[in-house]
Amino acid sequence: MKIDLQDTFTSELPADPNLENTRRQVAEACFSYATPKKTTKPELIHISNEMAEHLGFDATTIKTQEFLNIVTGNAIIEDSKPYAMCYGGHQFGNWAGQLGDGRAINLGEIVHNNKRWALQLKGAGETPYSRTADGLAVLRSSIREYLLSEAMQHLGIPTTRALSLSLSGDKVLRDVLYNGNPEYEKGAIVARVAPSFLRFGNFEIFSSRQDYKTLETLVNYTIKHFYPHLEQNSKDGYIQFFKEVSERTLKMIIEWQRVGFVHGVMNTDNMSILGLTIDYGPYGWLEGYEPSWTPNTTDRQHKRYRFENQPNIGLWNLYQLANALYPLIEDAEPFEEILEDYKINYATGYLKMMRNKIGLISLDDNDPELLSSLEEALQLTETDMTIFFRNLGSIHKEDSISTAIEKIHDAFYTPEDLKEDILEKWQAWFATYLQRLQQEIISDLERKTKMNAVNPKYVLRNYMAQLAIDKANEKDYSLIDTFYQLLKSPYDEQTNYEEWFAKRPDWARNKVGCSMLSCSS
Repeated sequence: MKIDLQDTFTSELPADPNLENTRRQVAEACFSYATPKKTTKPELIHISNEMAEHLGFDATTIKTQEFLNIVTGNAIIEDSKPYAMCYGGHQFGNWAGQLGDGRAINLGEIVHNNKRWALQLKGAGETPYSRTADGLAVLRSSIREYLLSEAMQHLGIPTTRALSLSLSGDKVLRDVLYNGNPEYEKGAIVARVAPSFLRFGNFEIFSSRQDYKTLETLVNYTIKHFYPHLEQNSKDGYIQFFKEVSERTLKMIIEWQRVGFVHGVMNTDNMSILGLTIDYGPYGWLEGYEPSWTPNTTDRQHKRYRFENQPNIGLWNLYQLANALYPLIEDAEPFEEILEDYKINYATGYLKMMRNKIGLISLDDNDPELLSSLEEALQLTETDMTIFFRNLGSIHKEDSISTAIEKIHDAFYTPEDLKEDILEKWQAWFATYLQRLQQEIISDLERKTKMNAVNPKYVLRNYMAQLAIDKANEKDYSLIDTFYQLLKSPYDEQTNYEEWFAKRPDWARNKVGCSMLSCSS
């Protein structure tokens, strides 16, 4: 098997000349060479055939031992020089200094059908940026990342992708809850793919060190390869670059809000310069509609990365990127205008998105008030977000208020909690909503079709991922494939999978891995 690989990253950007995988501060370099750790007994658990095709791997190739060796780090692609990137970042609002690819090793870039893809192994061993860690990953977190990377693509949300999920055959020591009780778990490796894995933090690290020469080199490289319509070596080009990063970031976050996705750890080192969802760690899905919810145990007290705050954090992170790029422009006004546009565009973009979710095509000045009252009603009792919005599409213009409420009744976790005062508020909302639908000239069927296109029926609920993990720990990988197939068509009915269109079961309410997660992987 011959894989054609272009190593443009390493040929165009300054590299750390030291090839050893030692933990250290790396100066004036965008990356360091790193060698994946050889695994004891690698085993391919699952592969995304769709992603394999995008990369040019045929059905025969992905079954070979050579392919397995490459996606588990036991073999190096011919002529490639694996590397780990140097970056810094703000973590939970505080500057953390040098971070870097602590457990991700880039194999290089594959070009197929005029598209370039960076191929990276996550969990393949320590790098110069691993600090005190081992650079490895465990099966549970790898399953979550593998499945959701592909699921987000089919939800229509900008994301990094996944090629394969493999067992390393080695044990990895992890403290799941950070409570001083570490245990050995199965080691795993995800081969993940993106046009680029560059992050806000790649630019922050050089600005923080006043290494503006390397910063400028990196910005010009990024524009050349990923924003080629913009001008390099130009202040105007740099400003437009920041503007487009801001716009992509906003688009991504609005899409998160649309489906109820909570990233869980929106540090600047986890923010893609291409506006892609990156680093699937302690993420979660908003099941009960609770805007203040965060899945991250580390964030339990302050809830910085809670669902409702994600747009604000996106803006805060863009401020940090603006600060990093400022030395190349030395003019704050263009940045301030772009950041102000983010606020305005979020307000209009969010309103448009929510109007689409409830099936409003025509415009009405009272729509913001209608949506605000809906979000208040959704919090009166525990209401499943996915089921509510999906079932809302089944309501007809001529339905009575009681019929409309009956159609979304399955979304309530405890219907018996619909006490008189709560029921009255829902009745009032549906009275206004049904009246508002009278303004729509499209048919009920047309409206339902449009609503179903933005309100998924199936998402990777936390308990579903945990079920797949539990079975995988018993060497049963069937649920991984079930969910992979299911989530390729999240907006379709898929009657064979109807059991997964259901609220979180009671057993999962407080179970580790279902309600709260840590960054441990």
